[in-house]
Amino acid sequence: MNEDVILMLVFMVIVVPVVLGIGSDIYRRRLAFRERELELLSKQTAEKAAQYAAQAERLEQRVRVLERIATENNTDLALQIEHLRSVKVN
Repeated sequence: MNEDVILMLVFMVIVVPVVLGIGSDIYRRRLAFRERELELLSKQTAEKAAQYAAQAERLEQRVRVLERIATENNTDLALQIEHLRSVKVN
């Protein structure tokens, strides 16, 4: 056989599978890294959504109280407003 043919066979039998194996390992690691990155992003997004939902709930409660105060004909309206000012809002 010709030396070039032997060299080509050695290259195809040894070098190509090694390079493909290394390449597939790199791709799998990158894929696992991207998956972990997306999991963390998803967790952060869920936490933010929960915070926004809690804040919206607090604001809705305050609006309900203000609507009740505005529609009632109580004489102690000033006392109720002062009480609302003293309530700690997170």
